[in-house]
Amino acid sequence: MKLKKGDNIIVITGKDKGKRGKILQVFPDINKVIVEGMNISKVHEKSRTRGKAGQIVERSMPLSASNLMILDAGVPTRIGIKKVGGKSVRIAKKSGNEI
Repeated sequence: MKLKKGDNIIVITGKDKGKRGKILQVFPDINKVIVEGMNISKVHEKSRTRGKAGQIVERSMPLSASNLMILDAGVPTRIGIKKVGGKSVRIAKKSGNEI
């Protein structure tokens, strides 16, 4: 997976199409990411202590990484890998800049 925590992305398909955000968490084993403010779902939480009521909380759920594109200077682009000095570096396919 070429996406990392903290990357600025844009959603290219789905109910949040066109929205921009920042990656909060990455799950490379299932190819999903959590983006702030995207794919909001209401989750019912049980009360944890006696005497308090349960509640309904809005939570960001994971999105498939294939539905996202990284933003390079505000423009959606694909990501490539390039060897620089023996290290692998992520580059933007459109501009060729390091990400």
